[in-house]
Amino acid sequence: MLRTPITRAVGAAARSSVIARPVQSRAAHAISNPTLANIERRWEQMPPQEQADVWMALRDRMKTNWAELTLQEKKAAYWIAFGAHGPRAVAPPGEGWKVLGYTLAGIVVSFGLFAGVRSFARGPPATMTKEYQEASNEYLLAQNSDPISGLSSEGYKGPGMVQSPPAAKQ
Repeated sequence: MLRTPITRAVGAAARSSVIARPVQSRAAHAISNPTLANIERRWEQMPPQEQADVWMALRDRMKTNWAELTLQEKKAAYWIAFGAHGPRAVAPPGEGWKVLGYTLAGIVVSFGLFAGVRSFARGPPATMTKEYQEASNEYLLAQNSDPISGLSSEGYKGPGMVQSPPAAKQ
């Protein structure tokens, strides 16, 4: 009834318990002090390959017991992981004023562009006058448009289509 005989399953379980699993043991030695000295100042000027080498050596050291790490290695590992370099670098002085200046310049240019386009635009369409919208209301009433809740319903008190002020006198 079973597709896999019980002896096969028991044999597989016995074999898996005998398989030797690799044990991680490292004989990583401490990184020399001259390599880690002033890492905070030297990190940005180091070539990428050297940065990677230092980080990999520190990473291998951190995989061992942390009590065996030197104070210099702990400080270097922390600074490389969380220090003020790359995207966490401190902004140069005056950068905030520069951002503010460019933002204000962009606003002034966009306002100028808006005013320029607006000065060449036509006036409002004829359909945006109060008289036209009142005439639309009369037309909708004559057609009995929206008799349940709209303009043609019983007791409707809303403005209907009127939303604009009266036309200007010319």
